[in-house]
Formats: sequence, C-alpha cells, structure tokens
Amino acid sequence: MNVDLQLEPKTKRAAGAPCCEPVVYPDVDREKATRLAEVAKALGDPIRLQLVDVLRKHAGKVCVCELVPLFDVSQSTLSHHLKKLRDAGIVDSERQGLWAYYYVLPDALDELAVWLG
Repeated sequence: MNVDLQLEPKTKRAAGAPCCEPVVYPDVDREKATRLAEVAKALGDPIRLQLVDVLRKHAGKVCVCELVPLFDVSQSTLSHHLKKLRDAGIVDSERQGLWAYYYVLPDALDELAVWLG
C-alpha cells in the first residue's frame, strides 16, 4: 500500500492577525464581569465564605460579639473581613450603641448564583 501525502505549506499571516476565529464569545459584559469578580474575590477567603454562610443562615442581624467566638481570629481581623464583604456589597451592618449588627443583603449573591447556574 502506497500513500501519497502532500502537505500544503502554511500560509503566512500578518503580525497581530488572529490565527483563528473564537469558538464562543462571552455573554457577560465588562461591567457585569467586574461586579461578579468583586463578589467572587470577596468570597475567595475561607473566613469570609464562612461569615456569609453564618449570616445567611441567621434569621436576622448578627452582632459581631456573636461572630467572634466562631472564628480563630481577633475581633479586629474579623471586622476587616466584614468590611471587605461590605465593600463588595454582600453584607451590610447597622450600629446599635457600641455594637455593629451584620446581615447578608437579600439579592447580593443572586447575580453570581444565576451566572454559576
């Protein structure tokens, strides 16, 4: 059996020209991608993820003094993590006297959940 293979020479493409067409295009625009990335980044720390889990399960607002014993970090470190979650728009807080009470914003994770689903 004799097989005659002839290879075609590669065509030269201009510098910077794409080698092929994209298979798929993103459905998420830049603004939405930025927002989803902020939420994902805030949830990227194990303590923050656990904080959101505790706050989601709680029926109302949770005092920082109730959260501190759950984690092996100082109160100031826990406050830092809560601030990161607040900055990302995942949780919010209310002050009552000396204490801050935290809660998950109702729709904060919906956009991420829909995109992941």
